[in-house]
Amino acid sequence: MPTTTTLAVRELSDETWSDFEAVLGANGGARGCWCMHWRLSIDEWMTGKGDGNKKAMKRLARRDQAPGVMVYQDDDPVAWCALGPRAEFARLERSSLLKAVDDEPVCAITCVYVHKKHRGRGLLTGILQVVCGYAASAGYTTAEGYPIEPREGKRAGADTAMTGIASAFVDAGFSEVARPREDRPIVRRTLRAD
Repeated sequence: MPTTTTLAVRELSDETWSDFEAVLGANGGARGCWCMHWRLSIDEWMTGKGDGNKKAMKRLARRDQAPGVMVYQDDDPVAWCALGPRAEFARLERSSLLKAVDDEPVCAITCVYVHKKHRGRGLLTGILQVVCGYAASAGYTTAEGYPIEPREGKRAGADTAMTGIASAFVDAGFSEVARPREDRPIVRRTLRAD
């Protein structure tokens, strides 16, 4: 059942770091990722798995350009979303499956991680809406996502659902621009600053 509660975003920083830890949990999301999956080579990611990846994200959170945003429902942190220029995500740039569709500069939305106690409540579309609002206010003109489209009657696992679910992206105004694999569309939404 979708919620009608207002969602808001805040950039990941020292001030929101404890909320990031709360949403990702003790394992840092899936398998010690700490949302470094798309930013590192597989060897770097495996070497840093756990504390190393957490420290790497903490360094990114201290940059001027935030590596993503925390999403809040009222004052409760409910989700984390990694986003930024596609070039910031080295593994995405090297991916043969999710290779660039064209040369258009995009705000890549690489991870949408909803806290486990908030899953199944219909929040994902609203999360994507407020994330797109943030991206537009940051000067991006196009958002691009790499969601999974679970097979009919199946649920996506935590390792694949981290990129989001295709139907929620469509409900948030994204359109498919490529489908490199049956279950992996690439979707885009034009952004307009309000």
